[in-house]
Amino acid sequence: MPFTPGVDAAGTVIAVGRNVTTLRPGDEVMGFIGIVGAFATRAVVNANRLARKPASLSFLEAAAIPAASLTAWQALHEHGGLRAGQRVLIHAAAGGVGSAAVQLAKLAGADVTATASAGNRSYVQDLGAMDVIDYTQEDFAARTSKFDLVLDLVGGDTQARSWSVLQRGGVLVSTVSKPDSARGKDVGATGKNFAAHADGSLLARLAARYASGELRTHIDSVLPFSNASHALTQSMTGHVRGKVVLDMHQAEFRSRSGPPARG
Repeated sequence: MPFTPGVDAAGTVIAVGRNVTTLRPGDEVMGFIGIVGAFATRAVVNANRLARKPASLSFLEAAAIPAASLTAWQALHEHGGLRAGQRVLIHAAAGGVGSAAVQLAKLAGADVTATASAGNRSYVQDLGAMDVIDYTQEDFAARTSKFDLVLDLVGGDTQARSWSVLQRGGVLVSTVSKPDSARGKDVGATGKNFAAHADGSLLARLAARYASGELRTHIDSVLPFSNASHALTQSMTGHVRGKVVLDMHQAEFRSRSGPPARG
């Protein structure tokens, strides 16, 4: 301590630095602001991390988009080299990053298979998955079909067993831990681990797709800041559908704009 958690947020600009020309006070924005700092009523953020919030999106919806969507895009396109017609397996597809990844892979023309619980089957199919594997009942590694790209959002044994379903030349991308390069060499595939980076320009393009309806976000629950501890515990269970959002509504914001929110 002092420590302020939170990586992404949506709110209203109240002041800008002397060299900032892209934003001005009163602009409604959203962004992946960094690895800390979002669980607050005010935050200092580099302008290039932000994108304007589309008018059609609420602050709560906008707060749920930045980190998950940027992570999904970067995993699929910047690290996975996704191309139309490829077969993709996405683990934990009902979560925040997984939900975005299923939609983005589908929009890219990929054939999407997802792992999720039985209760999330219809949800993930509605996002664009052609096939959903109930990980509580079926071992995905027993599938004989092979994938060009596996997105690992779980790690551990799930990551280790993912090598067996990759085609030669395939890619295993993980946001959790570094894949075993020796296993990759054995099966003729590549493993990559990365941490998502802020990109205001890319976020603006993704936000436009949410505003148009091409992409959509699902908010599992909205909690007040006083329940931040519960929100974090809920997220860490690994059984959240979409995103948990904190509503940072404060009296000082009511007179001018909607409340800031934190994903």
